Amino acid sequence: MPVIDVYDIDRNKVGEVSLRDDIFNIPVQGHILHEVVTMQLACRRAGTASTKGRSEVRGGGHKPWRQKGTGRARVGSIRSPLWRGGGVVFGPKPRSYAYKPPKKVRRLALKMALSSKLADGQLLILDQYPYDSPKTKDFIRVLEKFQINKALFITADDNQVLTLSSRNVPYVQIMRTEGINVYDILRYDHLVVFQPAISQIEERFVA
Repeated sequence: MPVIDVYDIDRNKVGEVSLRDDIFNIPVQGHILHEVVTMQLACRRAGTASTKGRSEVRGGGHKPWRQKGTGRARVGSIRSPLWRGGGVVFGPKPRSYAYKPPKKVRRLALKMALSSKLADGQLLILDQYPYDSPKTKDFIRVLEKFQINKALFITADDNQVLTLSSRNVPYVQIMRTEGINVYDILRYDHLVVFQPAISQIEERFVA
């Protein structure tokens, strides 16, 4: 069972926490992470691209010229896909790109994402964010203490002070434990978890 240090915002060690082996210490398989990240990105696609076929383009209700006798190729409509302003052949239509791998695969990928951060030394546990008023300079000071530039912060509850303090800082995201996902964990260089959120993350995999 891996044991990781817990720090305060001044980078002083204030304790230790034991992490579950079956969540934070499992072998990482890249193809499973790739499958779930691809699924998440596909679900985020708008799918609103749309083109018109020859039956939907305005005009072209009459035959441009007679079938025979002109020396030109036969044409039935000026809205043929071969003509400028004509319809599109097999063009995109609004659709949903969403799909879901099996639930066990999604849960396994999330565990692998957490395990990869621990294995790479990119998992940081903080005890709390003690400030009572939102100030960006206070939050930036915390980032500088730990030499962090691009990080995902996981909180146990809705911390408005932390959210407001960080909203103008680029490459930083604040997220509650309910919203953690594979894509966002892998997207940021560091994963910063507040200690109360650890138990919530572990409880998520009990059911």
